[in-house]
Amino acid sequence: MGAFEEVKGKVKTAVGDITDNEELEAEGRAQKDKGEAEREATQAKVEAKAHEAKADVAEAKQEAAERAK
Repeated sequence: MGAFEEVKGKVKTAVGDITDNEELEAEGRAQKDKGEAEREATQAKVEAKAHEAKADVAEAKQEAAERAK
């Protein structure tokens, strides 16, 4: 979702620059920034899920080792 917003923002910024439309340029920059933030948030969520899964595996190993004693 964020990548699409970034692309739309870049296009608006370019069109605003070409047409000398400062409002469209500003809107494009804002939309691009929003897209970047959304993409970064999604990436952080993916990384957090991976860390959670790793922790779950480590916990399961620990529990198995304790039961084996």
